[in-house]
Amino acid sequence: MRKIIVADDEALIRRLVCDFLKKSDFETIQAEDGEQALALFKEHPDVSLMIVDIMMPGIDGWEVCRRVRETSSVPIILLTARGEEFDQLTGFEAGADEYVTKPFSPAVLVKRVEALIKLSEGKQRDGLQETGVRIDRDAYVAYLDGKPLDLTLKEYEILCYLSDHEGRVFTRDQLLDAIWGFDFYGNARTVDSHVARLRQKLGAYGDAHLKTVYGTGYKMEPVQKV
Repeated sequence: MRKIIVADDEALIRRLVCDFLKKSDFETIQAEDGEQALALFKEHPDVSLMIVDIMMPGIDGWEVCRRVRETSSVPIILLTARGEEFDQLTGFEAGADEYVTKPFSPAVLVKRVEALIKLSEGKQRDGLQETGVRIDRDAYVAYLDGKPLDLTLKEYEILCYLSDHEGRVFTRDQLLDAIWGFDFYGNARTVDSHVARLRQKLGAYGDAHLKTVYGTGYKMEPVQKV
């Protein structure tokens, strides 16, 4: 059974989220604050996903996300009662995969969890022995030289979007709209930080194919797709 860490200082929220997750056959591990969430993650490195509230006493959700990202690309959903642009930017720049504002629909949250886990589990499949990048849309995974890339959801979506439009230059605003949606009030920093991490994970291939068009945005040179 897949494990999920649910970290929130509000016991009612934790129970509500956990009840819905259990109905979908997930095992839940509850944390009352950020420090406990990090301790539980260290104790259970095989967790499939983390749901972390931002506004917790002591270590907040942003810092939890940053520390987890130092060693892992496990999917992370941040929860908050606030919806300011700064919160969203900080969350995505910390490496979060999704950002959910309270109040939210537990049923919809579970669907987001399932989608992120499907993507994460797809990345664990063995790839074919080949050179360059291959994107397997059915498995939600990208391969580099036959090995699955350890990408976050947004990094994967950026790779897919740019490779779907090979050679076309996109501005940062266009990528924000395409990847984060029209209702996300982000700025260039969000796109730049995600593209930088994606290029780093692509290594020499990223340096050669994921191009920065200075003063404009980004483009992807030809990528093999299945």
